[in-house]
Amino acid sequence: MTDTAFVEFDRVQKSYDGETLVVKDLNLTMPKGEFLTMLGPSGSGKTTCLMMLAGFETATHGEIRLDGQEINNIPPHKRGIGMVFQNYALFPHMTVNENLAFPLEVRGIDKSTRESKVARALDMVQMGAFGNRRPAQLSGGQQQRIALARALVFEPELVLMDEPLGALDKQLREQMQFEITRLAHDLGITTVYVTHDQTEALTMSDRVAVFNDGRIQQLAPPDLLYEEPENSFVAQFIGENNTLEGTIKSISGGIAEVALDDGRIIDAKPINVDKPGDRTRVSIRPERVEMDVSRLPKGAHTLDAEVKEFIYMGDIFRTRLSVAGNDDFIVKTRNAQGQTRMQPGQTIKIGWLAQDCRALDAG
Repeated sequence: MTDTAFVEFDRVQKSYDGETLVVKDLNLTMPKGEFLTMLGPSGSGKTTCLMMLAGFETATHGEIRLDGQEINNIPPHKRGIGMVFQNYALFPHMTVNENLAFPLEVRGIDKSTRESKVARALDMVQMGAFGNRRPAQLSGGQQQRIALARALVFEPELVLMDEPLGALDKQLREQMQFEITRLAHDLGITTVYVTHDQTEALTMSDRVAVFNDGRIQQLAPPDLLYEEPENSFVAQFIGENNTLEGTIKSISGGIAEVALDDGRIIDAKPINVDKPGDRTRVSIRPERVEMDVSRLPKGAHTLDAEVKEFIYMGDIFRTRLSVAGNDDFIVKTRNAQGQTRMQPGQTIKIGWLAQDCRALDAG
């Protein structure tokens, strides 16, 4: 345990049937005030971790600590944790004010203090005028604001959020992402947020834990996660990514020489590959590929490509190419003045810098 750790998972495992582990040997520490997102596909173990932290599930093995205190056997209502769910979980028969006052009542807080705390929490989420309405009289976005206010009203040091924006439309979802992040940082609240939405995780978080098969595959700030994925799963799961299959020929001076399956040779940074003969999946982000190879420095690798599809998307063009056996190789270019529009069937040259290309495990 470190002095700065506020939330800790220490060798935590979880099995529902006594045989299959849905969470496998989880070690994770969070400092106070951090906004951490648990991101992963369905069944990856992220929600189970959140529910163990909340107290709704019990760890099969290991310790969960909050501010240095083991909480494995402390019931949920005594952990002092705020919770926000996708389905809002508001009491339909109570007004907004009554919904927010409820967690204060059960903590024995007097009426006048309750009223001031409720008013403050509603003001935080710009819902001060809605105190006398019932949940059925509110839109989905308004209900989610009330659910958020209820999680904050008793001033918890830790708030857990499980897919809280999943039911909202895109525009409202993006607005709420910004508001939740701002509130969490302004109030200094430690936040654990669960989502399967990569964009949400990247835009909201201080750090992101990418889960797959019950394990954290990578834990890093959003920019590192996107720019420097540590394995093929993270590279494919976070953002859009191009892959080319090949075999390591040599590794020297921090550069791997890769023989692609069509025989062409390229250089890449070796990540999760050890020796010549290893199969590899070379990873390159769509925006790192250059379609005007004259702009690349001398010595950069270039490859022939055939245009399959050219899509206008407003601020960017999205071009689908056939490259080294991959017919779904994507390049994104900015919509700039004088941008050349590609035609299907056209043969072009593309290229990139070796440092933007990663030779990852074969997956």
